[in-house]
Amino acid sequence: MSRGQPAPRLFGRRVPLSLVCWLALVWVALWGELSVGNVLGGLAAGLVVTWLMPLPILDPGIRLRPVALPRFLLWFGRDLVVSTARVVVYVVRPGPPPTRIVRVRLRTSSESMTVMIMITLSTVPGSLVVEVDSERRELIVHVLGRPGEITEAVRADVAGLESRIVAAFGTRRDREELS
Repeated sequence: MSRGQPAPRLFGRRVPLSLVCWLALVWVALWGELSVGNVLGGLAAGLVVTWLMPLPILDPGIRLRPVALPRFLLWFGRDLVVSTARVVVYVVRPGPPPTRIVRVRLRTSSESMTVMIMITLSTVPGSLVVEVDSERRELIVHVLGRPGEITEAVRADVAGLESRIVAAFGTRRDREELS
């Protein structure tokens, strides 16, 4: 359901129809047969479950910005290809690859944005978030396959990633925080 439309009420309690339909679909899938009885039973079970155990309304703090999303996805795709090639070179090359641990300070205070940054960094080959210091808003990142003094380059890369993620998924408050 969209935020503008209130859920219908059943005996004084709100019942989100989208959740009832989802639970009915799960019910039918569990029974393994699409029949009128299974669909009606799933709808009834969904109504009972959502009425007896209402969920709180949660805001995950993520907004989808369709204009900024392609920019993030293109950067992410390019980074996946470049990082994979870099790691492959060091895997086939004899000797240990260069590794560094870099402490990176984030500008955002949003937990949702921090988690998305951590997931993106850890998905890209050659980088892994080792630790999070939420009090100081810092990530400790392990970087593989980048020779030389890379501390400032890694910090700049993470700052760019943070900007793209906040632009693509952040709330207005998140975007203002980075300004």
